[in-house]
Amino acid sequence: MVNLGINIGDLSFKNPILTASGTCGYGPELDDFFDVSRLGGIVIKGTTLEPREGNAYPRMAETPSGMLNAVGLQNKGIDYFESHIYPVIRGYDTNIIVNVNGNTIDDYVALSKRIDKLDKIPAIELNISCPNVKQGGMIFGTNLDSARAVTKAVRSAYSKKLIVKLSPNVTNIVDFARVVEEEGADSISLINTLLGMSVDIERMKPSLSTITGGLSGPAIKPVALSMVWQVAKAVKIPIIGMGGIMTASDAIEFFLAGASAVQVGTATFIDPVAPVKILDGIERYLTLKGFSDIRELIGYLNRNPIK
Repeated sequence: MVNLGINIGDLSFKNPILTASGTCGYGPELDDFFDVSRLGGIVIKGTTLEPREGNAYPRMAETPSGMLNAVGLQNKGIDYFESHIYPVIRGYDTNIIVNVNGNTIDDYVALSKRIDKLDKIPAIELNISCPNVKQGGMIFGTNLDSARAVTKAVRSAYSKKLIVKLSPNVTNIVDFARVVEEEGADSISLINTLLGMSVDIERMKPSLSTITGGLSGPAIKPVALSMVWQVAKAVKIPIIGMGGIMTASDAIEFFLAGASAVQVGTATFIDPVAPVKILDGIERYLTLKGFSDIRELIGYLNRNPIK
């Protein structure tokens, strides 16, 4: 038997595979494909205080080895989540993590306080890095002082596990990782999407209504992997890696680079069962390599530097 369990502080995960926010809705969308409770956790779609319609269409575009999205955090707000979604998903036998968003620090704090009261949600993912909303989002994630301020404010208001999602659209990702760690983050998730653009040459217009959007998929994996490796050497808190994870091999690269867990997102648009296939593939890899515990892989490159 291989031990796949990992921890973020005293919060246990049965395995290190999570869904990525914005790609699998709230969880029930996957029920027809596999038992969501098999996963270590689900990170539900971005949630805000008030309902949001999101951006105008078109807001998704395929790109080489990836996709652009500018959905704009479309959701029905925290009231709807509490009354209609939470009663449905609270029975999942896995960690439910809410991706929290806001235009202002007060928004983030107010929303975090609401979620803090929901007993079956042990963690939030503080999204300070969304590149396709006009207010909030990446504004906090690309300014060190703002990242510090919003993390500090939410930490003082929220009592459970705080995961901060960082933007890759910065000069030095390590600086931001250190700041949120200093302000009380229990974990860091990275990376969010890269800022990108596509042009429809037949219409001679941008492919997205917002002109630019967030690039995800295999195209960004080398960038994500590099940033996970850099941050893993600089902080003591666990890292949740993401960015182009399509196969078990991709996930294993992230573990070796220093991630304690990974999120699977864009892969589910191609194959909704991808998270489970990745989980099974990791277990096979560990067995073939003679490892008995996933933690033997985590940060292997930093423990065994190339000479």
